[in-house]
Amino acid sequence: MNYTITPETLDQLEAYRRDPSLNLRWEPLFLLPAWLKVWQASFAPQATTQNLVVREDAQIIGIAPLLFTGDTAAITGSVNVCDYFDFPLVPGKETAFYTALCEYLKKNGIKTLNAQVIRPDSSILTHLLPLAAQAGWKTTVEPDELSPEIMLPKTWDEYLESLDTKQRHELRRKLRRFESAGELTYKFISAPEAVSQFTDTFLKMFTESREDKAHFLTPEMEIYFRRLFLSMAETGVLRACLMELDNQPVAALVAFDYNDVIYLYNSGFDRQYNYLSVGILSKALLIKDSIERGKKKFDFLKGSEPYKFHLGGKEVRLQKCRLEIG
Repeated sequence: MNYTITPETLDQLEAYRRDPSLNLRWEPLFLLPAWLKVWQASFAPQATTQNLVVREDAQIIGIAPLLFTGDTAAITGSVNVCDYFDFPLVPGKETAFYTALCEYLKKNGIKTLNAQVIRPDSSILTHLLPLAAQAGWKTTVEPDELSPEIMLPKTWDEYLESLDTKQRHELRRKLRRFESAGELTYKFISAPEAVSQFTDTFLKMFTESREDKAHFLTPEMEIYFRRLFLSMAETGVLRACLMELDNQPVAALVAFDYNDVIYLYNSGFDRQYNYLSVGILSKALLIKDSIERGKKKFDFLKGSEPYKFHLGGKEVRLQKCRLEIG
């Protein structure tokens, strides 16, 4: 087989992503070309990046968006805003893709490949690391944070039955109390023209709900969030939610709907309604909506907050991963 690797633009990558004939498994969400474009514009406008397209003969078999620093290549993105990483590729072509990519990097003077943080089912763990072991390369794999998730059942009742008895009763009690407090509405925002107003509300609740979130939202991060939410709306994956009581916003969530998975990216709520448990209820109602729309999985993303397990999240241990090439 003849393998070629060429650097291409993010716009070219987006065209490949949208072409079903290429059979690319474009995972995870954080490697969408639109996401990469926002990340680079916000955090690394002067960085050396290359979006490497690997072809077997004339057929694309994988994509490697990389950030270069000296003799190190890292998957483009940063762990504070991108939860985990992998490479978009064609299923069945993993070994060929990684062999060609590592040979290319080694030939171009790269000694370290930093995969940042990966899931246990990532192609990096299942295919690249065995290849590295066979080649005698040094690899470093260390435990990182948990990323709880739920494999969604077909009905809300099945979901409730999957919770332990205490949490099921608590959730039902909280829902009844909230519904008796006034008129409940749960709105979804996905149209780009509505995103800016929603973001204003979301950021206010985000910073007021927890002190650590207020510190996290620097001016740079606010610009990033605004760009990201709009870009994801234009891409068609934004699932922003606003929960209201008697027409008063009480909680806001930013989630993404991609490949039948709902990713809960961030949230905030009005603290004066904390007595109504609006934080956890807003997430429970998003799970309910996801089930009703036939989604397969609900990914809480990284972090071990208790509410994720109270709502049925199962542990997925992320891992940090680096390879010394050659």
